[in-house]
Amino acid sequence: MSDRSGGARVRPRHIRWTRWVAVAMLVAGLPGGLGATRAREPLTPPPGTTPTVFVVPIRGVIELGLAAFVERAVAEARQAGATAVMVDLDTPGGRVDAGEAIRDALLEAGLPTIAFVSRRAQSAGALVALACDYLIMAPGSSIGAAEPIPAEEKIVSALRAEFEATAQARGRDGRLAAAMVDKSIEIPGVVEAGKILTLPASQAVQLGFADALAQDRAAAAAAAGLAGARLVERFPNWAERVARFLTEPTVSSLLLTVGFLGLLYELASAGWGVAGSVGLASLALFFGARLLTGLAGWEVVILFLVGVALLVLELVAVPGFGIAGIPGLVAVFASLYLSFRDVRSAIYVIGGSVAMTALVGALTFRYFKVSRTGQRIVLRERQAPEQGYTAPSDLQRWVGRTGRALTPLRPGGAIEVDGERLDASTEGEFLEPGTPVRVVRAEGLRIVVRRLQEP
Repeated sequence: MSDRSGGARVRPRHIRWTRWVAVAMLVAGLPGGLGATRAREPLTPPPGTTPTVFVVPIRGVIELGLAAFVERAVAEARQAGATAVMVDLDTPGGRVDAGEAIRDALLEAGLPTIAFVSRRAQSAGALVALACDYLIMAPGSSIGAAEPIPAEEKIVSALRAEFEATAQARGRDGRLAAAMVDKSIEIPGVVEAGKILTLPASQAVQLGFADALAQDRAAAAAAAGLAGARLVERFPNWAERVARFLTEPTVSSLLLTVGFLGLLYELASAGWGVAGSVGLASLALFFGARLLTGLAGWEVVILFLVGVALLVLELVAVPGFGIAGIPGLVAVFASLYLSFRDVRSAIYVIGGSVAMTALVGALTFRYFKVSRTGQRIVLRERQAPEQGYTAPSDLQRWVGRTGRALTPLRPGGAIEVDGERLDASTEGEFLEPGTPVRVVRAEGLRIVVRRLQEP
């Protein structure tokens, strides 16, 4: 429909309003439906001074050791009176709890913060970038792709809120940040429903999500108003590098598994040997890395040691199981749980370690207990005569006889049959001293017993 007046075409009123709205959005540089972003004023250092910017590189996977490094670098920048802190990002993401720790450190830095995305800031890296006052991106870089794995509704909802709140705290559009986490969000002209948002640098600047493009760190500092700034790069120390490796979830699970297996093998054998030493060393590395990164305090380590002491007391001195064993197990697993920042990570690492320990332990006692190596681990077969043990060359004569356990059989130990002390082991059952037993078979130099059932 159209009307003509003096040769000029007059558009209907609703078309003219739509046109003006579109022009206003174009001028604002925002697609329809997006919220406004806050214009950031460039930093203005005092005249005649050379601004100092502490540069914190974030490379590779984001984990708790890296979070400890960033927290230390931010604290050093504040103590040194730096003008600003710049995080140089090239990361595919990583642990959510580590990203949140870095986010909190930047939000509470107490001095201006600059995020320079040199290549990519994905997943937890995007959250870190959003926490900075200024977001500068290199040409060809990208930001986004923060959908959690697994993408459960509860996890997605919590992380989406985290991204939205962080973006809004820095005056950026919360819906763009939310669309990086939740694929159900649709923003016309930006991202379709069912897809996770990842913004290239040019589009991020066009949408007002990023502040500027810059080729390098010096240009990024200049874009924030600190032209000619002195850039002071910080590096992780050796302890933080080791902690980054040891707090990685897979490595943490392996350390716990080796620690559990070492203690298990040591409890099943006489004396103290390599297995127990390796187990203690693995547990020391596990808790030491967490002490260094601030994940755990000494109270957690003390709780773990108390739990282990109660378990040893249960095995050595307390008849039955429960008086000291149950509190010991509770203390051990409580200390392990408290050394993680979230339930999901704790379940993943502790659950995996317990399952692997049970599997490897069962296979060891089932298939290797008759080998030389297995016998060294499970049972010391022959002892010196002066220790009161006998190891006759033919043990078949003991089969069918009954006696009692002189020491705990876990599963190896000593029994008494017809007044003689013999090395023996059960078929896997743990027996307390004094338990009536029957010799069921002899395998070479090995006597196997079972609990004697009362008639």
